[in-house]
Amino acid sequence: MISRVAVLPHPPLLVPELLGGGDAEADAVRAACLAVAGELAACSPSWTAVGVGASPPSGVGTFAPFGVDVRVTLRDEDGAPDPGWPLSALIAGWLRGQVGAREVDLRTVAPDLSPDACAERGRELIGATALLVLGDGSHRHGPRSVGRPDERAAAFDGRVARALADADPHALLALDPAEAAELGAVGRAPWQVLAGAVLADGRRWRSTRAQALTPFGVAYHLAVWEPV
Repeated sequence: MISRVAVLPHPPLLVPELLGGGDAEADAVRAACLAVAGELAACSPSWTAVGVGASPPSGVGTFAPFGVDVRVTLRDEDGAPDPGWPLSALIAGWLRGQVGAREVDLRTVAPDLSPDACAERGRELIGATALLVLGDGSHRHGPRSVGRPDERAAAFDGRVARALADADPHALLALDPAEAAELGAVGRAPWQVLAGAVLADGRRWRSTRAQALTPFGVAYHLAVWEPV
């Protein structure tokens, strides 16, 4: 039975070696994410994680495709690094190492998975104890955006932020996949898997921490949910 949920973004900037120097905004995002991950590790050293990607990887991952050979694992393993890990797996492994979790069981989903299919995947997770949900919001906020700015981004991520602050799974399931894809919000499918998991759980939930940051034109959502 799920005891705690942590919702986090998965930008490479969390890894300080990739920045080549200090950045106050990146430092603030990293500190906030590590605080949330620390709360999840305090609940359980074994995590079930949900993120966008292909088949869940094994062995050793590396951030080499992002510029620096920082190696991570989802559990204590050795071997040659695999440069093909999805970003969700890399960040899950990095967070595990930073806060001392023992292992991460990563469940990957396709970014275009329908809300109903996401909810079904969520129902498979009700046996988890500590659930980590990884994904970013829109990358089209303002002049620093990765994609060209889109005036819909603020409203979309406002809905996400309210849903996470209110621990409202129905609001998460109401997010439109087409709009999310147009806005570059890869967290949509993992958030809807979360919604399916807590609805299948059947208990009421509350948010004990919720924060939304957009320092680089990308919305980063952080939240901690616990059953009431």
